[in-house]
Amino acid sequence: MASIASLSFAPLPHASERRVWVFASPSYVFPAFSGVRLRAPSLSSRISVRCAAAPSETHVPPTVSETKLHFLKTYKRPIPSVYNTVLQELLVQQHLMRYKKTYQYDAVFALGFVTVYEQLMEGYPSNEDREAIFRAYIEALKEDPEQYRKDALKMEEWACAQTSATLVDFSSREGEVESILKNIAERAVGKGSFSYSRFFAIGLFRLLELANATDPTVLEKLCSALNINKPSVDRDLDVYRNLLSKLVQAKELLKEYVDREKKKRGERSDSKANETIKKCLGEDQYARQV
Repeated sequence: MASIASLSFAPLPHASERRVWVFASPSYVFPAFSGVRLRAPSLSSRISVRCAAAPSETHVPPTVSETKLHFLKTYKRPIPSVYNTVLQELLVQQHLMRYKKTYQYDAVFALGFVTVYEQLMEGYPSNEDREAIFRAYIEALKEDPEQYRKDALKMEEWACAQTSATLVDFSSREGEVESILKNIAERAVGKGSFSYSRFFAIGLFRLLELANATDPTVLEKLCSALNINKPSVDRDLDVYRNLLSKLVQAKELLKEYVDREKKKRGERSDSKANETIKKCLGEDQYARQV
C-alpha cells in the first residue's frame, strides 16, 4: 500500500475562559455572541449567565496539540522518523475527522484505518512496539483500540466470504455486517450523522480487495448502495495509492541506510579487533598468522 499525502492543519484554538464558544466546523471556532451589545448585568443575571454557559464548556473538544501530547505521553519511546512523520500527519487528520459535528464511528472506517496502519507499520522492528503505538494512537483520540481491531477483523472475515454480487447486494440480506452497512446507507442519505472520510474510502477498497471484486463497476455499485459519492472515493484512493508508493520508497531508503551503518560498524569492529591482536602478539607474529 502507498503513503498518505502530507497535509498541514492549524491546531484548534483553546476555548476562552470568559466567552462562550460554538463550533461551526472541526477546525474553526467563533464567539457565540460576536457583535452583540449587552448591558452590565445585575448580580442575579450574572448568576444565570454563568449557569447557562457551564454546559457548553463540556462540549469543547481537545485541540490537535492536546491529542498529539496525549499520544506522546502514552507511548514514550522514540519512533523512527520514516514512521513517525506519517503517523503524526495521520493523527492530525484523524483528530479533525474525530471531532467533526457529524462524526460517528463505524466498522468500515475502522477497517480503513487499521488497513492504513498495518501498511504503514509493516516491517517495524518490534511487533510489541507496533501494537503499543496503535493503542496509544487510538486512545489519544479517546476511542477504543480493541473496538477498532475487533470491527476490522469482523469486516475482513465477512468480505472474504463474499463475491462481487453479494458484496453490493447487502441490503437484501440479514446479518451483523449487513446491518452495519444498511445503517451507514441510511445515515449517508440523511446527510446528518454521517461524515465521509478518506479512511472510509480505504475501508471500502479493502472490502473489494478481500472479496476479489476486481471489476471497476463493483465499486460504483457499492458506493451507490451506500449512498456515497464515488468521485470522492476515487480521489481518495488515488491519494492512498500514491502514499503507499512513497512509503515503500522511504522504507527501502531506510533499509539501505541501516544496512550501510551495520556494515560500517562491522568494519570498525574488525579493525579494532585486529589492532588488539597486533598489540598482544606483536607485529611480526601477527603478520605470520595472517
